Amino acid sequence: MRVPLSWLREYVDLPATETGRDVQAKLIDVGLEVETVERLGEGLKGPLVVGQVLTIEELEGFKKPIRFCTVDVGDANGTGEPQEIVCGARNFAVGDKVVVVLPGAVLPGDFKIAARKTYGKKSHGMICSGDELGMGDDGTHGIIVLPPEYEVGTDAIELLELVDEVLDIAVTPDRGYCLSMRGVARETATAYGLPLRDPALLDVPPPNASGYPVQVSDPIGCDRFTARTVSGLEPEARSPIWLTRRLQKAGMRPVSLAVDITNYVMLELGQPLHAYDRATVDGPIGVRRATAGEQLTTLDGTKRVLDAQDLVITDNRGPIGLAGVMGGANTEIAGAVTDPETGQLRGTTDVVIEAAHFDAISIARTARRHKLSSEAAKRFERGVDPEAASAAAQRTVDLLVLLGGGTAGEGVTEVVSPRGPRTLTIPADHPDKVAGVEYGRETVVRRLQQVGCDVYGQDELVVTVPSWRPDLSDPNDLAEEVIRLEGYENLPSTLPKPPAGRGLTERQRLHRRVGRVLAGAGYVEALNYPFTGSHVLDQLGIEPDDPRRSAVTLANPLSDEEPDLRTTLIPGLLGALRRNYGRGSHDLALFETGPVFRATGDEKAASRLVVDRRPTDDEIASLDASLPQQPRRAAVVLTGAREQAGWWGEGRPAIWADAIEAGRAVAREAGVELIVRQDQHAPFHPGRCAALLALVDGEEVLVGNAGELHPRVIKAMALPERTCAMEIDLDRLERAGAGALKAPTISSFPVATQDVALIVDGGVPAADVEAALRDGAGELLESLRLFDVFTGEQTGAGKKSLAYALRFRAPDRTLTAEEATAARDAAVAAAVERTGAVLRG
Repeated sequence: MRVPLSWLREYVDLPATETGRDVQAKLIDVGLEVETVERLGEGLKGPLVVGQVLTIEELEGFKKPIRFCTVDVGDANGTGEPQEIVCGARNFAVGDKVVVVLPGAVLPGDFKIAARKTYGKKSHGMICSGDELGMGDDGTHGIIVLPPEYEVGTDAIELLELVDEVLDIAVTPDRGYCLSMRGVARETATAYGLPLRDPALLDVPPPNASGYPVQVSDPIGCDRFTARTVSGLEPEARSPIWLTRRLQKAGMRPVSLAVDITNYVMLELGQPLHAYDRATVDGPIGVRRATAGEQLTTLDGTKRVLDAQDLVITDNRGPIGLAGVMGGANTEIAGAVTDPETGQLRGTTDVVIEAAHFDAISIARTARRHKLSSEAAKRFERGVDPEAASAAAQRTVDLLVLLGGGTAGEGVTEVVSPRGPRTLTIPADHPDKVAGVEYGRETVVRRLQQVGCDVYGQDELVVTVPSWRPDLSDPNDLAEEVIRLEGYENLPSTLPKPPAGRGLTERQRLHRRVGRVLAGAGYVEALNYPFTGSHVLDQLGIEPDDPRRSAVTLANPLSDEEPDLRTTLIPGLLGALRRNYGRGSHDLALFETGPVFRATGDEKAASRLVVDRRPTDDEIASLDASLPQQPRRAAVVLTGAREQAGWWGEGRPAIWADAIEAGRAVAREAGVELIVRQDQHAPFHPGRCAALLALVDGEEVLVGNAGELHPRVIKAMALPERTCAMEIDLDRLERAGAGALKAPTISSFPVATQDVALIVDGGVPAADVEAALRDGAGELLESLRLFDVFTGEQTGAGKKSLAYALRFRAPDRTLTAEEATAARDAAVAAAVERTGAVLRG
């Protein structure tokens, strides 16, 4: 909502020294989100005056039409002589009154005006358009042509109200009343402690039998409908400058007098209105639900197929408007048109004014169903004051009579569904308990009365909620009103006191350690949205029967392309890698930890929990049963150089082994040593993919995968070549671990190192050989590391050589050479027995 400060002052007597910034601060204090204060006309400097066009000479020989004009500006130029100006616009004629800026003036944007030679003529100033003066769109995109009654030489800065301040307020859905000058003025008056001149306090005649006939068939969808008529409007009547300028400052485009007045009253009182050309309305106006398949062409020229839930305005022919959203083209107010035969102006002379109150939910659904967001729908779906309809209709009638030369019809139509006032009961000390501040009964009553409530009672307050505040439906809503008006900044800051002896759980500590170890290894954390779509899984080459296809689909996704919750972390990380690579970062290593969501198909519909007490254990268990599985994962992606080249030597590119090592590093934080085996798993290269396994209750369990991505995946997702990735399940690692990590025992005795090279068949996994060596070496083995893999003529066809470094150490003594050799021989014997290995050499 854009609020011109000059307009706001009509309803609240603000101090003359108050600026837009001052008012912004006050409104923020009472809970309104004032985003910006726009200073219109900042830097504008005259002379800027009204001029009258005396002559127009068409200049020939140029690519576009150019006119050389003489303009009478009175004494504004100091000589009284006509001002010579070159202009390219063509929407004005001799005798028209225009806005002229003279040499020495400065227009918005620090555009300095000076006499200059152009198109072979010397131009002394400029004839101005609305855009050049920062006035906004007036629908013509041409020169401003003023009504003839303004005198030549009049100061146009004051006439056009070019200097002002406009507050741009982001109105939250519960504050629909602030989508009007009336609502913002009420908040301003409260913030300053000043009286409010309510523009809705008008003398409105009572309804009578001579009003325009209206039939409301759906009293739930429309509980109030006011109809008034005005006849004898002058087709040539134009909106006055003050009216068009207020509309422009509020962000609306002037159209015609009748339309401008309805928009003006909507901005002023918050009540959307609609004016029908009475000559095109056939019979009584009706309000009903649409028949499925009915069609209506709205004012924007779009033919719409109506839904059975749409609320429509009708006449004898059928729908003539989408109620509360947009009117129909078949009853649109006609603009003034000159009859080519008689030369007379023709246009709408008689209008029917609609001021109604519609159901907020119905209007919101209709607007979204037809993807039609209008100013009227924006207000109705947030809640409009039903008691303001009569005043808004009267205000519209008064302005049409005053500015359009019309005559108000004697008939007044009011169709009203009876409704009583909304009343709440609240303990007088309830706001005190909510805020933790002692306000006292007098303060609570005073603040609620400032909101517009009627308050009675002592310890128990009976509060009648004003009609313009549909959001006040609970005692806590009333408490919030008291608290915000007293100032959120005055609430004490009290930190919660956690129970002693409680800290992070072991699961939380593991997740933090994982993040730290990956960051220490050179990975950068990337936090991605948890949304994805099936097309990404297609790009990753994931089969239809893969569990990662069992996604949880959102009922109201942010994007139609990403309607599902992620089942793997890799797509989000690859998207981040692709964006950064495209922006010039070619050496990338990213990681993310977080949940994935796996639907099992056994989830039950969630039950609605109560809010007035703590849910029972059964209710919480029922809610948990409705949720999908949410295992916690860690994942990395990397590409480019893993080690940079420099004076110290050559660098090294990131390879699949780095992704596996990232998995090992994560597992070590859980106290788990991974078992690594070759695997085939999308989206990885079948020959460069590793299965990461851990022992859980003595059995090998898959906890993740790592490796280089498949070339088809890299091509489909436009990724760098040889991109690698790893993903691992932290919950499974936690189950595989032995609980809290224990600090290692540091032995003071020396280590005995033994190397062994074994020849095995090419198809024997190195992990099997390693497991056999570890089991055979016994308790003296401290660590085991594969440091060389060799194939060639020396090993024989179909064979490979695996070289391991074994470290032996005893905790209580120095090992002898015989003990270390015996342990080594036992390890080799176990490998020979279980894998068919042969000791090389």
